[in-house]
Amino acid sequence: KEKKRHMGDTKHFCPVSLKENFVLYPGLNEHAAKYQEKIYYFSTSECKDKFLKNPEEYVAHNEPLQAPPLRVCLLGTHGAGKTTCARQIAEKLGIFHIQFEEYLQELILPKTKEKVAPDYGKEPEEDYSEILSQEPDAFSQTMTKIETEKSAQEVKLTDEEEAIKANLMDNEALPPEVLDNIVPDWWRKEPFRSTGFILDGFPRTLHEAQYLSKQGLCPDIAVYIEVEESDILDRLFPPRLKEWKERQYIKKENRKKLKDLKAKIRV
Repeated sequence: KEKKRHMGDTKHFCPVSLKENFVLYPGLNEHAAKYQEKIYYFSTSECKDKFLKNPEEYVAHNEPLQAPPLRVCLLGTHGAGKTTCARQIAEKLGIFHIQFEEYLQELILPKTKEKVAPDYGKEPEEDYSEILSQEPDAFSQTMTKIETEKSAQEVKLTDEEEAIKANLMDNEALPPEVLDNIVPDWWRKEPFRSTGFILDGFPRTLHEAQYLSKQGLCPDIAVYIEVEESDILDRLFPPRLKEWKERQYIKKENRKKLKDLKAKIRV
């Protein structure tokens, strides 16, 4: 109790992190300083130096310092039910729900026109070798027309968009400069800054967790949903099987159309 009476406005949290990032970042004993007979604790020596250069910028004046809203990171393997739980929690607590991979999809969707994750990949092209061998001129003209239309629809992606696409397609790590343009805004800019959020599916890797730590972007709590593999299989396999059957049906219909086309060329 005696110690708490001599602690600064932010208690054992870093006042610089609260001011600049609006997060409650625990301070360390080795980075402590006294100001106006109060002891302040800082997350890093750099934060301590900033405070000592201009302490009035980081302490309370007429009103107590405002505490940040709730920020939650919800983690778990694919199919664990993160999004379902996150929606319910966000609605109950009145905070934003951010589905990370879906957010990445939305960033490049205006150019790609369709989702690019592996689950949404296109079916392999059919084999046109039989038609080409019988009617090369006619088939060549058709394929040229298709390629021309396809080229006209293609849009060049920026380096950042290419990195996002590679992450969604092949799980390539997102470069720090891409994360810089996405993640900090949820902590520092409105309406997320004053409302709070539940971040669904981030961080996904050690690299991304280290990025949050390095940037001083601390969630108030991280929840990991652990689910038995059999439960995930029961949840995901039936719809995947249905999709596979639908794709097989489409491929069968395409083969039939090719066969009819070949018959017309013969005539």
